[in-house]
Amino acid sequence: MTTVDLNADMGESFGPWKMGDDTALLDIISSANIACGFHAGDPDMMAATMARAVKNDVGIGAHPGFPDLQGFGRRKMTMRPDEVAHLVQYQLGAAQAMAKAAGGAVRHLKLHGALSNMAMVDGELARRAYDAALQVDPDLIIMVLAATPMQEAAEALGANMACEIFADRGYNDDGTLIQRGTPGAMITDADEAAERISAMVRQGAIIAASGREIEARIDTICLHGDEPSAVAAARTLRARLESDGVTIKRF
Repeated sequence: MTTVDLNADMGESFGPWKMGDDTALLDIISSANIACGFHAGDPDMMAATMARAVKNDVGIGAHPGFPDLQGFGRRKMTMRPDEVAHLVQYQLGAAQAMAKAAGGAVRHLKLHGALSNMAMVDGELARRAYDAALQVDPDLIIMVLAATPMQEAAEALGANMACEIFADRGYNDDGTLIQRGTPGAMITDADEAAERISAMVRQGAIIAASGREIEARIDTICLHGDEPSAVAAARTLRARLESDGVTIKRF
């Protein structure tokens, strides 16, 4: 039996500014990556999202990013290795506290935005970030972009690991994501995205925009919650996978 996890980034609203429909997505996904207040989110939003995740039996993950609310964490920043380590530990600690208060626990960690994009090609940056998190919780599951230096870094640390592919993002031939703002970066058609992911799961491979197949371990599929069509796309993908005989279950 084939099983796969569905994850989404959430808890990204800030005060009165709403981002995404977390309530609807939490009825579809099996793992939630919850913003920790640096790139998005705030304590009230973290508390509400954690509580809904616990109620829906959805796995809770910390989603640390750069301290860049205005840029939504998508702008690169230059930081020393120790600064990256402390940035990750601080946000993970906040997530652990909020999850415990909500009656849950943080199971995994996934880097956000520019921090993730930089670690995707820089194995040493990924190792520093992951090692910092594991110093806080050695049993933490590290969510990595499949078939990239992120995966190699987690493997080298002996970490529990979940390998991720993206439902709505295009891929380069080296397994990295096509940069946002360039052609092919975003897959906006729900049926097209579902067909792509169905093929990837069946074949155990990332399918790049060029058609190249990159053998990959696939444990979890990311659905971006900040896109306007996110909920409909998530429902379409889940229905397609289940029709293929795939069981949706948290990693």
